[in-house]
Amino acid sequence: MSMAGQDLTEVDAQVEKNKLRRAMGPVDLVLFYITAIVGLRWVASAARVGPSAVSIWIIAFLCMFVPLSAAVIELSSRYPEEGGIYVWSKQAFGDFHGFMTGWTYWTSNIVYYPGLLFYAASNSAYIIPRYAYLAESKTFVVVVSVCGLALALFLNVVGLNVGKWLHNASGSLGTWLPAMILVTMGVIAWVKFGPATRFNPSAMVPRPHGIEDIVFWSTLAFGFGGLEAASFMGEEVRDARRNIPRGVIIAGCIITFIYIAGTLGVLVALPPSMASGLTGITDAARSTAERIGGQAVGASMASTISLLQVIGYIGGVGAWLAASARIPFVAGIDRYLPRAFGRIHPKWGTPYVALLVQGAVTLFFIFLAKIAGQTAEQAYQVLISLAIIAYFIPYLYLFAALIKLQGEPAQPGVIRVPGKRAGACAAAVLGLSVTAFSIFLSCWPGNDVADKTFFFETVFGTIAANLAIGVLLYVAGKRRRTAYQDR
Repeated sequence: MSMAGQDLTEVDAQVEKNKLRRAMGPVDLVLFYITAIVGLRWVASAARVGPSAVSIWIIAFLCMFVPLSAAVIELSSRYPEEGGIYVWSKQAFGDFHGFMTGWTYWTSNIVYYPGLLFYAASNSAYIIPRYAYLAESKTFVVVVSVCGLALALFLNVVGLNVGKWLHNASGSLGTWLPAMILVTMGVIAWVKFGPATRFNPSAMVPRPHGIEDIVFWSTLAFGFGGLEAASFMGEEVRDARRNIPRGVIIAGCIITFIYIAGTLGVLVALPPSMASGLTGITDAARSTAERIGGQAVGASMASTISLLQVIGYIGGVGAWLAASARIPFVAGIDRYLPRAFGRIHPKWGTPYVALLVQGAVTLFFIFLAKIAGQTAEQAYQVLISLAIIAYFIPYLYLFAALIKLQGEPAQPGVIRVPGKRAGACAAAVLGLSVTAFSIFLSCWPGNDVADKTFFFETVFGTIAANLAIGVLLYVAGKRRRTAYQDR
């Protein structure tokens, strides 16, 4: 490889990146994080465990959110350019590991989108109460999911300056507002009727009664994932080195409050046995509203909460589409993927090829879940387990990169982890441990998966195939990159 060829690649990359628009401001970042990270479905799932879920949320916050936020703040201030975790891993471990980190992260989101869309589609059936039965119809869920994907994809292709308004609406109307309604309803229910769940010190202590309860812990750790998302768009964020760390801290406080207060709100309205992973939030709001004002009020509240959640999860898909599309975009610029992935739309200034390919592959997984013979709930659980495993593999690289990059001098403006090298290593080791444990736990199917064989074949087969495809793409990309540099 000639030095001139390497310089040419870097110049080409910067030329393409300069076409991106810095459309994200501080408020946009906070709402983006809320949209990308908060999943009210995790609140509903947590409520199924009972009061001890609150303690588990606190443990997940301390063991996952704290080390992850520390790692993201330091790494994003060290390397604030486009690409995020892809760039961090490449800087720490070289091109191959950078590519595999980006590849597994991108593909984990591909299987994650259908889970978000299935949740939104199931809840959309409750907007008009007489059609609530459609939540169990796979055909209905798939059709609504495809429409939601098309909307999120279109807004992102048109431009982040347009797409960010979907993220903002999702963070405020689709996430924060329903959470506050849920909390308010819970307080009213507690005062007027007493809680549907018994709260006492003993009930707050996590006591796993089987492997399924332990598996649930990894789900809550996953619920705090996503702080690295905005860093993929580093060159589309105004003053990224300053605003990303601030956004992480502010959003972190809001997110933690939503998870804990929302879980309490559900438990006040419903006993744990009645909380559903797909419709628990809607059920809790409807139940409380019915007790307060009758069946008509309950139906109206269910419709409102369902509509808000649909907005929230469509916005969540839009946020993740925006973030993860930057991975194949940067890989295309680096020539590890075909050059087309690095193209910027001449009018809208977006990586439109990367976005469209991402949408097409997501569509495939939506229909794959449709023909797999599973119920909506079972398909949702399989997709979530698959997404957790694939998503946490790059986290192993992220935390390892934090340790490795401590050997590099910190430039002015870099925000170090408290304690510098020692603090960074401690945070990274904690994050690595929780991540590895969560991957291990997610390999076990939950009670909602009736066909265990289908679960194991789908999850392990998909992960193995995904890693193999990533290696093959890297080898082909390495040859393409070398040929380009040698010209």
